[in-house]
Amino acid sequence: MKNILLSLISIKEYLNLNKIIYPYVLILGLFLMLFGWIVGLLFAPIDAVQGHSYRIIYLHVPMAIYSQLIYWFMAIWSFCFLIWKIKIAPSMILSAAYIGGMVTFLALLSGSVWGIPTWGTWWQWDARITSTFILFIMYLALLTVNRSFQNINTADQITAWIALVGVINIPIIKKSVDWWSTLHQPASISLTTESSIDLSMLIPLIISITGVGIFLFSLGLKVSRWIIYRRESD
Repeated sequence: MKNILLSLISIKEYLNLNKIIYPYVLILGLFLMLFGWIVGLLFAPIDAVQGHSYRIIYLHVPMAIYSQLIYWFMAIWSFCFLIWKIKIAPSMILSAAYIGGMVTFLALLSGSVWGIPTWGTWWQWDARITSTFILFIMYLALLTVNRSFQNINTADQITAWIALVGVINIPIIKKSVDWWSTLHQPASISLTTESSIDLSMLIPLIISITGVGIFLFSLGLKVSRWIIYRRESD
């Protein structure tokens, strides 16, 4: 199993594939992301309750979704590194931490902007906001810890363990609106139940989520390549 994994994700093969697909993934992600945002901001109908302020959903929701998904991605690579010692794994963990920290910050920022007209406050220490803020701190802590050790192997081991332990916060973020009384409403879109958002608003949101995901993937390709080159030169 280990030999199969190593042959599939060797650093050399990854870098070759990375350079080939990066421009295509970047263009596709930018196109879908901008298209979803333009349709959502300019052509989606006005919300009956929130008016135009709800339109920040096309930025906030994708960022909130991927702030958690990127952490899962990072945790999976941490598991692979600790079990199989895959050489490329630390670079993937670090690239996910950089991008995840940025995305979580944007989720918190856009949520704060949305909260001013919706709740009358830009910040409230409710369960969803607090657990998301902890997620942001986790990303920053991972990057800080990794840079704190002179021995790169020790840094990689500790970073991977912290990433795995931090996974416990992800279901807390997801279920916080169900477990506690918060300002946040339950999820408006779900894979198992009917969406509560009108189709004319939902379609550009799905396009935005897809576009942001592909764009972040292209960003991950770029950042991981930079990290690999940096680590190899060191």
